[in-house]
Amino acid sequence: MIVPRPAVESPRVYLAGPEVFLPDADTVLARKKAICARLGLIGVCPLLDAPGPPAQERSQRAFAIAAANEALIRSCVAIIANLTPFRGASADAGTVYELGFARGLGLGLYAYTNDPRDYAARVLDDPDQMDIEDFGLSDNLMLEGGIAAAGGVFVRATAAAEDPFRDLGVFETCARAASRRLVPAILAPR
Repeated sequence: MIVPRPAVESPRVYLAGPEVFLPDADTVLARKKAICARLGLIGVCPLLDAPGPPAQERSQRAFAIAAANEALIRSCVAIIANLTPFRGASADAGTVYELGFARGLGLGLYAYTNDPRDYAARVLDDPDQMDIEDFGLSDNLMLEGGIAAAGGVFVRATAAAEDPFRDLGVFETCARAASRRLVPAILAPR
């Protein structure tokens, strides 16, 4: 006799990161969503799940996108954030906001970086005569501190490919950690 599996919905996770700025963002985000699906997660992300509103005045469009992204985050149980340095020594500012927003909502926090160097080592490449936060962390202490305080997982590794925003190996490692914690045994991939 075959016992049917109960109808339990897979956990929704918000996929945050600067990949939205890639010219092939739709392709990269679709790959991330496919990895999540294989792991029993429903990955949701800007562009694919909250497309920008029709053309309107620039600030109105920007604020509509921000509201849509916040609504997507609220619809999830966790966030997986790409904290790979973007346009400087630190993570993308929008991704950092989304991670903090998710922390404020009490969601599960999972993050990764494709650049394992300490923050201080990256900042030393561009000194500005200010003190440098040097705790051996990947970025600002509030990011890793918030992830740790939430009981989350932070994966810090080198991307295998030359393009850290298209190489999804470290993302997959992080998504596996999220899946182990979020996916009920009944839904876990076999």
